[in-house]
Amino acid sequence: MRSLDETDLEIIALLLEDARRPYNDIADRVDVSAPTVSDRIDRLERLGIIQGFTVDIDRSSFSDGIEVLIDVALCASQNGTVTTDLAAVEGIEHVFMTSDARLLAVGTLQSQDVGPSLLSALDAGQIESYRVHLIQERAWEPSLADRSINLTCESCGDDVTENGRSLRFDGGLYHFCDRECRSAFEDQQTPLAESS
Repeated sequence: MRSLDETDLEIIALLLEDARRPYNDIADRVDVSAPTVSDRIDRLERLGIIQGFTVDIDRSSFSDGIEVLIDVALCASQNGTVTTDLAAVEGIEHVFMTSDARLLAVGTLQSQDVGPSLLSALDAGQIESYRVHLIQERAWEPSLADRSINLTCESCGDDVTENGRSLRFDGGLYHFCDRECRSAFEDQQTPLAESS
């Protein structure tokens, strides 16, 4: 595996500005061919650096609801699917779980539907309390702050360089600095898989 170079970072920055930008436009800006841009974007997706291309929709322009931020304080006992359960509610666009057991969601809902939507997605015993805030204004400006992306070895924590290896395992993508670290990781996972 090759490490990310300046061309990769420029491609990522251009996609952050406009994810629908044509490959030939990107190619002109980074001085490579359009097929090279396509290959690099495919590689960045395989590495898990680019996880998808999305559309940011203003639901309030075609929905009867209002845009709200829902802040849910969860009880200590909860299942591991609360984020995906809440994300499945019609009108919910983004869901975040914080380290202090708070569930934050942004969506466009009718005000009278917030409580029933929460109870349809989560068990009442999981909810300690919740608050609903009307969103007045929002901004989202993704960027590469220091224009560097370093992959870290799953085994030893070192940076992954051109000698690196990747492994898809149990639904995840893992990166390693070399063959030995990948082998060590696989050896640690084998007993877990055999005991299941």
